[in-house]
Amino acid sequence: VDIHEGLENTLVILKHKLKQGITIHRDYDRALPRVEVYASELNQVWTNLMDNAIDAMQGHGVLRLRTNQRDDQIVVEIGDDGPGIPAAVLPNLFEPFYTTKDPGKGTGLGLYVSYSIIQKHRGKITVQSQPGDTRFSVSIPGAKR
Repeated sequence: VDIHEGLENTLVILKHKLKQGITIHRDYDRALPRVEVYASELNQVWTNLMDNAIDAMQGHGVLRLRTNQRDDQIVVEIGDDGPGIPAAVLPNLFEPFYTTKDPGKGTGLGLYVSYSIIQKHRGKITVQSQPGDTRFSVSIPGAKR
């Protein structure tokens, strides 16, 4: 599949949440090869990560999408300039039913499911966060130029 097509399709799905105050900044490596993955599962990962970023920015900010290739890995970064994730929360982010959202606003399964999908693809998902710069990085093996 074309990773960029999946990212763009996800933006269409989330269009209703991309209020006037959110800007999308794309930094795509257009030379990325197609990669053999379960496209619908990866789109679920992109949806979870973008949806969380949009929620964190509370209607105002920059959603950053970046792709590149490192060795045989396709790397997708999804970031935002929201308030950041507290350091105490980071170790628990990928645990099932863990959420920082108010009751009724989140199930605590989005990042857990995303983590599981990336594991299934023999990939890796990491997060770096500080106020103004939160980035989830997804690496998927199998890229050949």
